[in-house]
Amino acid sequence: MRQTLHPHRIRLLPGLLLALAACTWVATPVAATPGADEQLRRIMADPDWIGNAPETAWWADDGRAVLYRQKRQGEDFRDRYHLDLRDDTPEPRRLAVDAAAAESGPDRVHDRERTHSAWIHGGALHVRHLASGRVVTPLQTAATDSDPVFAADGRSVLFLRNGQVHDYALDTRRLRQVADIRSGRDPKARGFDALEAHQRRTYDTLVEDERRRQAKETHARRENPGRSEPVYLGAVDIVSQHPSPDGRRIALLVTDNCSDSERDKCRARYPREGREGSMPNYVTLDGYVDTRTVRRRVGRNPEAPQRLLLVDLDDGTVVTPDLSGLEGIDEDPLAERRQSARRWHLERGADAKALDAALKPAPRRDTSAQALRWSPDGRRLAVRLHAGDFKDRWIATLDIGDLTQGDGDAATDPVLVQQHRLTDKAWINWDYNAFGWRSDSRTLWYLSEESGYSHLYVKPVDGGAEALTAGEFVVREPVIDEQGGYAYLVSNREHPGDYRVYRVPLAGGDLQPVSHLSGVTGFVLSPDASQLLLSHSTTRRHAELFVQPADGSEPARRLTHSVSEAYDSIDWVMPDIVDVPSSHVDRPIPAKLYLPRDHDPAETYPAVMFVHGAGYTQNAHLGWPYYFREGMFHSLLADAGYVVLDMDYRASKGYGRDWRTAIYRQMGHPELEDYLDGIDYLSRRHGVDPQRVGIYGGSYGGFMSLMALFRAPQAFAAGAALRPVVDWRHYNHTYTGSILNTPLLDPEAYDRSSPITHAEGLDSPLLIAAGMQDDNVFFQDSVLLVQRLIELEKQDFEMAMYPLDPHGFVHPSAWLDEYRRIFKLFESALKGGD
Repeated sequence: MRQTLHPHRIRLLPGLLLALAACTWVATPVAATPGADEQLRRIMADPDWIGNAPETAWWADDGRAVLYRQKRQGEDFRDRYHLDLRDDTPEPRRLAVDAAAAESGPDRVHDRERTHSAWIHGGALHVRHLASGRVVTPLQTAATDSDPVFAADGRSVLFLRNGQVHDYALDTRRLRQVADIRSGRDPKARGFDALEAHQRRTYDTLVEDERRRQAKETHARRENPGRSEPVYLGAVDIVSQHPSPDGRRIALLVTDNCSDSERDKCRARYPREGREGSMPNYVTLDGYVDTRTVRRRVGRNPEAPQRLLLVDLDDGTVVTPDLSGLEGIDEDPLAERRQSARRWHLERGADAKALDAALKPAPRRDTSAQALRWSPDGRRLAVRLHAGDFKDRWIATLDIGDLTQGDGDAATDPVLVQQHRLTDKAWINWDYNAFGWRSDSRTLWYLSEESGYSHLYVKPVDGGAEALTAGEFVVREPVIDEQGGYAYLVSNREHPGDYRVYRVPLAGGDLQPVSHLSGVTGFVLSPDASQLLLSHSTTRRHAELFVQPADGSEPARRLTHSVSEAYDSIDWVMPDIVDVPSSHVDRPIPAKLYLPRDHDPAETYPAVMFVHGAGYTQNAHLGWPYYFREGMFHSLLADAGYVVLDMDYRASKGYGRDWRTAIYRQMGHPELEDYLDGIDYLSRRHGVDPQRVGIYGGSYGGFMSLMALFRAPQAFAAGAALRPVVDWRHYNHTYTGSILNTPLLDPEAYDRSSPITHAEGLDSPLLIAAGMQDDNVFFQDSVLLVQRLIELEKQDFEMAMYPLDPHGFVHPSAWLDEYRRIFKLFESALKGGD
């Protein structure tokens, strides 16, 4: 039974809660659940009390030990630990700083013959000779090293030092810079400049200084004949550099720089509408307000696409591969949306001429090169490209032999050869896009959702593709074992929420389970591919390390025990994974269900529905949840007499393409249908009173809590929207532009999907809670909603603000304050009539 509100009563709330609207939720006090506040203090405390899980585990070079990082209790940094697998019960040994530097890191690379390994530690390159164990750090300086890769001939390591490619010879230990690549124009290639000519005629000192500088540089090159001549790339910013294994070329990802002399041409291509965001911090040590710049908004000031350039180190030639060979590159998949948008904007008074100019498509779709892979022999380059409208993803290759013509002259604009196109009328997934080369340097492997689920494919550059896996499940994180002839991967084949390790023969064959641990399991293949290092978690326990034979012939052996006794001693209410019948699609909605320990379906219960964040994530699985605090809170709620349902609504991860894209152009609609089906399920099967259902969640969960209260006010008696998206026009470009296109091209989708459009529907108590340092979902969103609710003369809402916390809270006091208020809301609104 809902409680009568006291209109026009404003409370000055303690702590960080600001009463921004006149409301209270109950006419009479509600007795607190015994012990609830003590439990909340424990749940929302610094997670160190649970124990800290091992992180980023990897194998030692000899395969006899494993290493991992672990957060130190009471600190914000990680230590390195060593486990000797030759011991029956290995004890973790924390490495001193100097000892940690001598151990290879998780991102190490090997030469093809596996005689050496290389990695970065402390910003410096380290190289180990595996037979002797000797570690060398070539000329360690204050410079920053990164991205090591062994040359194809195995004689040297190529790496970046302060953004320039260097070569370290393993036999002579000679270190040299192999390229000097710079943004900007070549000074020698500049044309006549009248102002500069005037300066030279007028100021002899400037001319002499320039002469001496050039003479010094010429002398330095004579002393070091191997020193590279600078290569100037023009008006670009360098994103990353990728030297070829043969050491002859560098592939670069760059973006056009719109701030130099070619800015007019650049900005015509990439219009910079609007401004960057800004965020104030009112609570500072010096007492003054600090303001920082934060991300751009969807459709306004989008980042310039990344382009691929190739530099020939022999002659400094720079070429830009031609994209004309990509299927669909000249199409406009948003043509229909442009026509609809034109009608929508004109009906609302837009100027037709200005609107037509804004809606005019580019001659060719913006395409961004997102990732590069050199073949092991350095003769081919593979690149993954994404369309700026999010409807296409291509994998294409370039044969380096095509860069030279018969007479030896450098060719211009070599054409990329399309190897695979993935197209989607909704949007290309940001997951499941891994790709790479087989050891033969002519066969690609890649993941694709073309079947409706992520699966592994192989394709020769001159042949057709073959699917190595298939079925209504997903595969991810493939690792290729060429010597053994297998691809190892993680899959949820047995159950959507149960991720285990499998392998599949590279020659084709059945998918073979090799790990039988039920839950969520990731893996690292040992250097000799004989063992798996597993990171395995369950709903009750965070990830621990296990080891087992790679073929699954023996059970996994547990290596770590990091859960605290304090956490382990608590008898938590554990959820069941259930299938909620759907009235809208021909498959059930997976969910976690928490029931009171003495649950009797013949009795009547209040219910709380949780909405996970990110939209595209998975929470109804058998592993340790990302939302571990919320899981403990749901146990508290169950002990307090609530039924709790946590649903993987349509949009969620792990269930295939169609489940993911159901929200295209209609965020908040399929998901709400699923939650209404959830209420029907709870009332029919678990004794829930449909008049006493609350809803809450953070980020996307906060957005959905608002959509539920605004669009189905009769179904929800109360809700808490934490860090909620209120108007998608204020969110970022990549996420929102994928699902809703842009506000210019699809205004109807933004109106349909934004809670601000539906705010007049609020008819139940609402708590809004947001961190003021949130650079993901801006605090401004919550402020805009408050203003809208004030204008609508709504009374039953309150807002809690947290001045020092970002999107994911970092201060236990803020977590505690927020969840106290959530619990109080549900106790008042859902139990007040008991």
